[in-house]
Amino acid sequence: MILCTPRALWLGAGLALLGLAGLWLSWGLEAMLAGDLVLAAAVWLDALLAPQAGPGPRNLIATRQAPPAFSVGRAGEVTYRWQNGAPRGARLRVREVRPDLLGGTQPPRWIRVPARGEARETVSVTPARRGRQRASGGGFVLDSIGPLGLGLRRERIALPWEVAVYPPLVTVRLQASVARAQRRREQGLTPQRRLGEGRLFESLRDWVPGDDLRHIDWKATGRRGKVITRQYEAERRQHVLLVLDLGRLLTAEVGGGVSRLEYVVRAALELAYTAVQHDDNVGVMAFADGVQHFVAPQRGRLALKRVLDVLSRVEARLVEPDYPGAFRYLAAHNRKRALTVLFSDVIDRFASDALVANVASLRPRHLPLAVTLQNPELNQVAALRPTAAHDAFRKAAAEELLRAREEALGRMRRAGVVVLDVPPERAAEAVVAKYLDLKRRGRL
Repeated sequence: MILCTPRALWLGAGLALLGLAGLWLSWGLEAMLAGDLVLAAAVWLDALLAPQAGPGPRNLIATRQAPPAFSVGRAGEVTYRWQNGAPRGARLRVREVRPDLLGGTQPPRWIRVPARGEARETVSVTPARRGRQRASGGGFVLDSIGPLGLGLRRERIALPWEVAVYPPLVTVRLQASVARAQRRREQGLTPQRRLGEGRLFESLRDWVPGDDLRHIDWKATGRRGKVITRQYEAERRQHVLLVLDLGRLLTAEVGGGVSRLEYVVRAALELAYTAVQHDDNVGVMAFADGVQHFVAPQRGRLALKRVLDVLSRVEARLVEPDYPGAFRYLAAHNRKRALTVLFSDVIDRFASDALVANVASLRPRHLPLAVTLQNPELNQVAALRPTAAHDAFRKAAAEELLRAREEALGRMRRAGVVVLDVPPERAAEAVVAKYLDLKRRGRL
C-alpha cells in the first residue's frame, strides 16, 4: 500500500493556499492543479523507491531472537535483526504486533537500516499474564519512507510467535534458598540414616536374635554358611502430588482484581520447587469437570519443568468440579504413597460434601493436605460493627457463611485430612512451611 507522509500533506496544504490565491490571480488555480499532479507523481515515485520488505536479496528482512519462555513480573529481552539489501538506506516506522500474553499491538517506533547493511535493536518485553499462545498473526506493520520523505510503502512482515509465560519465579528461588538453609540446619541436628526402618536397602550383616525373620537374605546365608539379614534405612525421597481444582470456586477474584487461581498457581509452584530441592518426586494433576492435566511424580529438574508447563496453562472454568471422577483417576494413576496437596475451596457443608468425602478417601494410603483460600472481604464484613440495618444483615450473612465453611473444614480435619486455611497472599509461604513441618516430623 502506498501512502503519503506528513511532509507531503504539508506541501499539499501549501498548494491549496496557492489555489485560494486564484481568487485574485488568474493563474493561481491552474498552478495549484499542476502542483497537485506533480506532488502526486512524486509521492508515488518516492514510495516505489523506498526499500521493500519480503524475501529477496534486495529487500528488507527481519528476524527475531527471543528467550524460550517468559515469567510474569520479569522483563525479558528480545533482539530484532533488520537486514537491508537495497542500495538505499531505509527509514522505517514499525508497529509491532505481539501475542496478547505479551501486550498485543505496541506503539510505533523508528528504525534506520543502512544501505546493504543491517541494524539490531533490543526490546524489553514484560508479559501481561501467564499462559501459552501461538500467534500466527504476529510480526510488524512496516512503513518504509522514500528518499524524498514524501511517500511511504506500508507492508506487513509476518513473524509467528509461540510464547510461553510462566508464573512468577523470583519468590520461588528466594523460598528455595530458605528451604535449603533450613534443610542444612535439620541435617546438622538429626541423623539422616535411620537403619532398620523403611524399605531402602543399605547393607548386609549377621543376624542377631530379635531381627525380623522376613529380612533374612537366604542367598547370602547359603554362601557364607551363617544367617545373614538385610539392613534397611528410611527412604528420604517421598512423593508430592499437587492437585488443582479448576472449577468455579477458583474463578472468583480477590482484592486488586487478581484471580484466586493465580495465588494457587504461585503456591503450587513454590511448593514444587522446594520439594525438588529436598530431592522429593513432584507431580501435578489439574481437573474441573474432567481431568485436564496429569504428570506423575518424578524427580529433579525434569519434574519441575513438566509441572511448570502445566501451571502455565491452567485456567479456571465456571463448571461444577467432578470430584468423584478426579479422585478415581488419581487412585488409578498414582498408587504410591504421596503427600497429596489439594488446592480448592469450600463454601458450606452441603455444597462441599463431595469434596470432603473424596479428599478423606485418600486416607490411609496417602497423606492429604487441603489448602483453602480465605475470603478477606467476607472476613472484613463479619468483623464490622454495624451502624445501620443493612450492615447488620450483611454481617449476619457473612458470619453464617464463615460458620458453615468452618464446619466443612472441621469435617475434613476429623477425617484425618491436614487442612491449611490461609489468606490468598500468604498461601505460598504457608504451604511451603507446612510441607517442611510434615517432612521434619516424618508424616510423609
